[in-house]
Amino acid sequence: MHAFDVLGDPVRRRILELLADGELSAGDVAELIGKEFAISQAAVSQHLKVLRDSGFASVRPDGPRRIYAVDAEPLKDIDLWLNRFRAFWEPKMDALATEIARGKKEAKKKPGEPFG
Repeated sequence: MHAFDVLGDPVRRRILELLADGELSAGDVAELIGKEFAISQAAVSQHLKVLRDSGFASVRPDGPRRIYAVDAEPLKDIDLWLNRFRAFWEPKMDALATEIARGKKEAKKKPGEPFG
């Protein structure tokens, strides 16, 4: 399955977001995702299987539990693909950062103080 096919599903993207914050047991993932998306534990397990089989998540046994973590390797392919598009938004993001810094600087000035 292609990386964008894997990440095209909002449930799988959310699972990866949760795992990006740290390892979680399959039960914890199923509980959180089940509540958030109103899906069964079996459906969450299928999403975890897709993430595992596609290399986006790793799993290790911990007694009776299965602990999941993000595997960043497939994300490198997405990052490489996105490189060609960064030129479209990076200058705008740089300009935004400049405007934010300028606004903070002006906010620190005392009332009546000249600009410049």
